[in-house]
Amino acid sequence: MTNRSPLWEDAKALPADPLESHRVRAIAYYLPQFHTIPENDDWWGAGFTEWRSVTKALPRFAGHYQPRLPADLGFYDLSDVETIRKQADLAARGGIYGFCIHDYWFGGDRLLETPLELILANRDIPLRFCLNWANENWTRTWDGLDQQVLKAQAHSSEDDLAYAAHLLRCFADPRYIRVDGRPLVMLYRPGILPDGKATVARWRDFIRAAGEADPYVIMPQARGDNDPGTYGMDAVAGFPPHKISGHLENISAELAVYDPAFIGAVHDYAEAARTEEAMREPGMKLFPGVCLGWDNDARRPGRGVTFAGATPQLYGDWLHSAGTHALGLGSRDEAMVFINAWNEWGEGTYLEPDLHFGHAFLAETRRVIDALNAGTRRAAGNGASTTAALRSSRRKLFNRVRRKVLGMIAPKP
Repeated sequence: MTNRSPLWEDAKALPADPLESHRVRAIAYYLPQFHTIPENDDWWGAGFTEWRSVTKALPRFAGHYQPRLPADLGFYDLSDVETIRKQADLAARGGIYGFCIHDYWFGGDRLLETPLELILANRDIPLRFCLNWANENWTRTWDGLDQQVLKAQAHSSEDDLAYAAHLLRCFADPRYIRVDGRPLVMLYRPGILPDGKATVARWRDFIRAAGEADPYVIMPQARGDNDPGTYGMDAVAGFPPHKISGHLENISAELAVYDPAFIGAVHDYAEAARTEEAMREPGMKLFPGVCLGWDNDARRPGRGVTFAGATPQLYGDWLHSAGTHALGLGSRDEAMVFINAWNEWGEGTYLEPDLHFGHAFLAETRRVIDALNAGTRRAAGNGASTTAALRSSRRKLFNRVRRKVLGMIAPKP
């Protein structure tokens, strides 16, 4: 998997110039966990970043795409503003409208804030952004021990207003993403707040009183929360694998497993895409979400969840479907799709170039957005030549690999 795939594409597959207009706005979730902070040094050891999890990953079964290693941008450091400039350039050429940055706020304490601060301090970087308040406890999720709390939240009405003031500072940036003039903000887990609806109402009152437009508040479909109306929000955004993974068949028993202790779940990527499409609820203001082959085994060795069989073509089909849905949602600004993610390397879903596919997924994104802009089907890239074995159910491919591997390792008489 560190060799080039037949579907690999280089940077020349990306147009040199960004889009001038976006009929559908593709917003990619952005993880700031790629620079050192004192807290991570204390919790994980000196020098920890997300890259440490990424580089220790191993394949658990035949055909398992691990390890996943970066190409052009390398093992970057997000405390370097030049890295963010390169990300912004790649994203724009790939048709990405902007980033939804995960924002870690704990009663005024902030973690991993450096990339956001660099963006705010360098307005010459052509990067649109909005914030997602990741309002849950900081736990040992990085190694799968979710119950061990490292930094706890202490939600209160006072903290609601303090965070609203933090939002106002970010809203003042002209690159902040808006919907019909209203600043877009996501609240990750409203259900764990003392009163999520009251929090949203406090934000609205505080922000309007400061002279800013009423915020356009959304939440992701995650942790069993699906209805934004419960919290007085404007809409909901897709965030796969959340919501859909529990509805997918686990095909791990059919695979040639290398690790006898493996207890993870493996799902067909094509089935994941079809399931998300089928679960879009009519009548709900849902900005659909797509992902790029989820696999968090790097964070949860031997017990992760994998969407196997992702190709640029299958991803492009899913993104095109999501974009077509978004065009019927309401105003022009409400034609949005959320992509998980720009750089979730530890969870196997990222648009940044890697050694195996190169720029293929990002180039496919641009082709889809160009086609949606033009109201046509997308132009063909390498992904259009994907074989039937890759485009149909991956189970057939896995079964062939399984039979071959089992035959190779069968004991001699």
